[in-house]
Amino acid sequence: MINNRILVIEDDQEIRELIKQFLLTQNYMVETAFDGLDGLKHFNKQSFDLILLDVMLPNLNGFEVAKMIRTQSTVPIIMLTALEEEQNQIKGFDLGIDDYMTKPFSFHVLIRRVKAVLKRAYEQRRKGNSVSFKELQADSDAYKAYVHGVEISLTTKEFEILYLLLQNAKKVITREQIIEKVWGYEYVGDTRNIDTHIKNIRKKLNIPYIKTTKGIGYQIDE
Repeated sequence: MINNRILVIEDDQEIRELIKQFLLTQNYMVETAFDGLDGLKHFNKQSFDLILLDVMLPNLNGFEVAKMIRTQSTVPIIMLTALEEEQNQIKGFDLGIDDYMTKPFSFHVLIRRVKAVLKRAYEQRRKGNSVSFKELQADSDAYKAYVHGVEISLTTKEFEILYLLLQNAKKVITREQIIEKVWGYEYVGDTRNIDTHIKNIRKKLNIPYIKTTKGIGYQIDE
């Protein structure tokens, strides 16, 4: 079995080394970077299965790094930050990150999140097929969505939410089910981030098939 390779981009040396040691105990291969530019250099030199990315970085902050990575890769990204405000979390998700942890955090919980995100990414790659509804199509091999054959640019999480709804066309999917299937772990807290993602998907697709079932969730239907 090939061990997953993880890139840790964190400017705090103590936290960076602690994360590295915890990951090594789980038999992951770990590379570290001390700021945004150094992180991009590592990213461009070799492939990674997951990136742990701090937000408050020198030179290039985490949001800028995530945006640059997403122009060329769908590699899973977990953001680590002391910024608890909802708008910062939403900003990260809109850039296409896969998970968000606020400091201080439990290293044991971090390991669980890492395993969940890697498992989700592996399962998504393994499925490798496309689904469609009317003029809407989603290809999980390429992580691309199309309306009337025209590609629509979606973030990683927006695509995964859309793909889940298309897989279950005409069935109501609860917010909790979306979090469990897309984020890959049991989430406790505000589910309003799902509503924000749905709003963005609707705006980008500009088709009337994503329906809201008030107080429950969403479905793809005519």
